[in-house]
Amino acid sequence: MFLTNDTPLHPSSFLLLGIPGMEKFHIWISFPFCAVYMIVLLGNFTILFVIQAESSLNQPMFYFLAMLATIDWGLSTATIPNMHGIFWFRLREIIFNACLTRMFLIHNFTLMESAVLLAMAYDRYVAICNPLQYSIILTNKVVSVIDLGVLVRSFTFVFPFIFLIIRLSFCGNHVIPHTCCERMGLARLACASIKVNIIYGLGAISILVFDITAMAISYVQILCTVFRLSSCEAWLKSLSTCGSHVCVILAFYTPALFSFMTHRFGQNVPHYIHILLANLYVIVPPMPNPFIYGVRTKQIYDCVKKILMQEKKESKRSSM
Repeated sequence: MFLTNDTPLHPSSFLLLGIPGMEKFHIWISFPFCAVYMIVLLGNFTILFVIQAESSLNQPMFYFLAMLATIDWGLSTATIPNMHGIFWFRLREIIFNACLTRMFLIHNFTLMESAVLLAMAYDRYVAICNPLQYSIILTNKVVSVIDLGVLVRSFTFVFPFIFLIIRLSFCGNHVIPHTCCERMGLARLACASIKVNIIYGLGAISILVFDITAMAISYVQILCTVFRLSSCEAWLKSLSTCGSHVCVILAFYTPALFSFMTHRFGQNVPHYIHILLANLYVIVPPMPNPFIYGVRTKQIYDCVKKILMQEKKESKRSSM
């Protein structure tokens, strides 16, 4: 069967370089990344276990938190093990379809996390601005619809990335100077115009901008409501319930902002700095979430303490 000129040429595999310019330090860089991955797995597993085990946590806020923990687990698993394959075992080659799959997972989980943070902001808005109607507005059915919307929205916007890459011909360099299959890193290897890829990518970024704007509006409304309260104790209690969520939002969007600013204005910044920032954007946000919610959310803190005390009592009984 003959190929026409319109048939895209795809390589059988790509070569991931890791962090170019820092090859000598790959093994040392891998240790903190490995520690972060262990923390993410253990911390988010603890959050999921506590929410599942404690019936008192069967509330919309904790359903969203469980979804956030699952997404963080998936995002870390889609990136960090592959990095260690490069750093430790020099497993740099990745087949074309596997590369597309990893690209899809990374961007899909990222967009899902942004949507869940928006849902959690809405949850806090209803809880503080309309507390008497909270159980009426955020029913289990509504929460299920929101969860489904998170999945559908991310899939709808990210899935076309695959076809935008498949349509391109790769007739030259097959080396990706990165630790993972990043969307634009793949597109720049093509020997065809990637204007459509760039425009669609900007459209996807606008979704994140929408999420940030909607969250900002929610918290403006929350602050307006809180400052109308007469009691200082009520102020502190209301602001405390939002503190954890604000910390998670900052942990998620701050590395992304630094990465974007570096790519946009840091033409003189070494390439390995760009790669490190891109990695931090994927690795950093999932790590602090369990600690932020575990320490700042009293219900989770009390439940973890309760479970640990029960295990301690059982171990004492068994030793007697």
